[in-house]
Amino acid sequence: MKIIILGAGQVGASVAENLVSEANDITLVDTSAEYLELLRDRLEVRTVCGNGASPYVLQEAGADDADLLIAVTQSDQTNLCACKVAKTLFNLPTRIARLRSGDFVDYPELLNDDNFAVGFSICPEQIVTDHIKRLISFPEALQVLEFADGVVSLIGVRAFEGGPLIGHPLKALRYHMPNVEVRIAAIYRNGEAIIPEGDTVIVPGDEVFCLAASVHIRQVMRELRRSDHPMRRIMIAGGGNIGFRLARSIEEDYNVKLIELSGRRTDMLATHLNNTLVLKGDSTDEKLLENEGIDETDLFVALTNNEEDNIMSASLAKRMGARRTLALINRKSYVDLVQGGPIDIAISPAQISIGTLLAHVRRGDVVAVHSLRRGAAEALEIVAHGTEKESKVVGKTIDQIQLPKGATIGGIVRDKKRADGKVVRHEVIMPHHDIVIQSEDHVIVFCTHKRLVRQVEKLFQVGFTFL
Repeated sequence: MKIIILGAGQVGASVAENLVSEANDITLVDTSAEYLELLRDRLEVRTVCGNGASPYVLQEAGADDADLLIAVTQSDQTNLCACKVAKTLFNLPTRIARLRSGDFVDYPELLNDDNFAVGFSICPEQIVTDHIKRLISFPEALQVLEFADGVVSLIGVRAFEGGPLIGHPLKALRYHMPNVEVRIAAIYRNGEAIIPEGDTVIVPGDEVFCLAASVHIRQVMRELRRSDHPMRRIMIAGGGNIGFRLARSIEEDYNVKLIELSGRRTDMLATHLNNTLVLKGDSTDEKLLENEGIDETDLFVALTNNEEDNIMSASLAKRMGARRTLALINRKSYVDLVQGGPIDIAISPAQISIGTLLAHVRRGDVVAVHSLRRGAAEALEIVAHGTEKESKVVGKTIDQIQLPKGATIGGIVRDKKRADGKVVRHEVIMPHHDIVIQSEDHVIVFCTHKRLVRQVEKLFQVGFTFL
């Protein structure tokens, strides 16, 4: 696939890094020659320096015969104009735009082909906000991911000494929870992936990914680690787009304090937030944190635009008594370094939002892609299509499907329909060796390494007779 990516920032670079490893033809466009030079050497992609909304720049980037445009610059206006130019002048078939402002999303008619011609839009800030909200709901989790419109959840937790399942084989789960279907999708021990089998024993410190119906997730988590107290007091450092969105979305349910350094921004936040205490100050100021009761805070969330400040403030908050800390960090290498120390959870905005983009780029009928373990692994939700003759998975038992080593089927969501075809409920099926995949099943596949993704997608593609 020939892909043009506009914007060489964190999101654009992450998209390029993910897609270039899958043998796509990538051209990266940015106004910064310095950024482009660094990425060209590291990723071996073609680069064009210039404004991505310019017809001449798009032509130089190869828009005449490109399959996909991904406009993820920092400017909404540039992204919108680029999509319009790509459609009008080059008839580029698929166009994706990053939109940081909610104004355009609130008026979808502006994005249709008669106007800005945006085929699909994403807002990374809102995606990150939703991700943090799920972590607040499950304070014991490292990651909380949803599939099939929230019917199934995949939870990543770190196993602690004293959990009911610690020191016991995985097959003991059926005795601990006889009425709950659960699948341990993967285990990471000392950074290495372990393919879970019935005799695999979980030890303290393991990073465990569990898949189950969303209504059963809390019960499953109790088997792996002690339950934390529910969140009540939350302190947010940074009143930018993400900090503001998060405060606005949780202030009715939690006691929220927000620290912002800019006086002008503080005034805006105080005006638009109803139940959040907005404080002007530096989140790395020890005296300020002490005065605002950091030792009684359930969660400290560092969301400023400076990742060094986020690391420092979250570490300081933890040392001063905050029960749990989360920091927003752009550089993936930093995330791996700091998570698990004074910072309980380190999240990369680019890695969180990348899945939404990838779901619209992947081959086949991939409806969801979630990046796991800072991009090292992926979980896919793929719809099985075709008949037994046309598909390599439909009509086959789990044992008969030739998955690459390191890829496992974690769960299946099957629609139950009435005689008139209307869906009445979603059935969650945990895959045993004799379960047969049916057409239109939503199959959740866990890949311990992203290099396996292409093989999995190819496996689910149907023959030409179906197309």
